[in-house]
Amino acid sequence: MSEISSEAKIFDLFGKEVEPIRDRRGRPSFKKDKANQDFVMVRVAAGWTHKRISEDMGIDEKTLRKHFSRELEMGAVFVDGLILDVLMKRVRDGHTPSIKELRARLQEAGPQAPRNRPGHGKNEADDESEEDADVAEVAAPVGKKEQRIQDAQMIPEDYGDIFERMNRRH
Repeated sequence: MSEISSEAKIFDLFGKEVEPIRDRRGRPSFKKDKANQDFVMVRVAAGWTHKRISEDMGIDEKTLRKHFSRELEMGAVFVDGLILDVLMKRVRDGHTPSIKELRARLQEAGPQAPRNRPGHGKNEADDESEEDADVAEVAAPVGKKEQRIQDAQMIPEDYGDIFERMNRRH
């Protein structure tokens, strides 16, 4: 009796065996997923080097930089934001240790920067500092590029005459 092979061969119209479209030789391409992103962000927040992270993941440093550039640059910020989100959720549930931790984190952050809106929160000290800033602005020299930009913004007095002269030529 003949055995039926588990792998059936496929033939085209001319009787040739159909081969796969792409040859699957070489290293398989790296697949980025959410678990890898979280892995990289936590390691960056912990202060690991790119080399150490890539070795731990089993990939090259270039592959790490190619696929995880955002996580490498802003990983600590993302992780800190996630921690604050979890703390806030626990605070809403009434978890006392989370309330204390959130308060401590907010006090460590320090006061917010003052807004530069006219008329908001002005006092005498602000007026004096604004006068000092005006004096500093006048004394600051203007660079070549900045001067060109300022010159380009100025409209010449004979601007309308230019168009009249152009019409006479044609």
